[in-house]
Amino acid sequence: MATILRTVGRRFFSTSARPMGMNRVYEDRMDYPAPHIRFRDDVDLTQDLKALREKELGDWKTLNAEEKVALYRLAFHKSYADMNAPTGEWKVIVGGIFFAIAMSAGLYMFQKQYILPPPPHTLSDEWQEKQRDYMIAMHNQPVQGIASEWDYNKNQWKK
Repeated sequence: MATILRTVGRRFFSTSARPMGMNRVYEDRMDYPAPHIRFRDDVDLTQDLKALREKELGDWKTLNAEEKVALYRLAFHKSYADMNAPTGEWKVIVGGIFFAIAMSAGLYMFQKQYILPPPPHTLSDEWQEKQRDYMIAMHNQPVQGIASEWDYNKNQWKK
């Protein structure tokens, strides 16, 4: 049902539902490959292209390959091969990602160096060692914790 509504809506808006003064815009899209309008209007054509456009109305067997390509380019800006060709846009995206990572790292280093306070004394190795000795002396978590790994008779870690 959604596909039908999408198709009907696209057809409706591409043909008749345009506000006054709004021009239709040509766009090459893979999902909608043949737009209702041509890439170049007749107003913008040179005399040679206008003559080719008149020749288009006749028998196509009289046209050579170059003229057929020129007529195709008048109607469509890009071919399928042109639309599928790599654009190099990935380079801009990867560059932007690396730039954002570099800016974030620079901001982090600046904050760490000049803004953040020094770490608390409880993170020092001496404090951690004293805290561990205190937990063993208090028999803290004797079943599964740190006290369960200490041998109180031999005064050393269990093996």
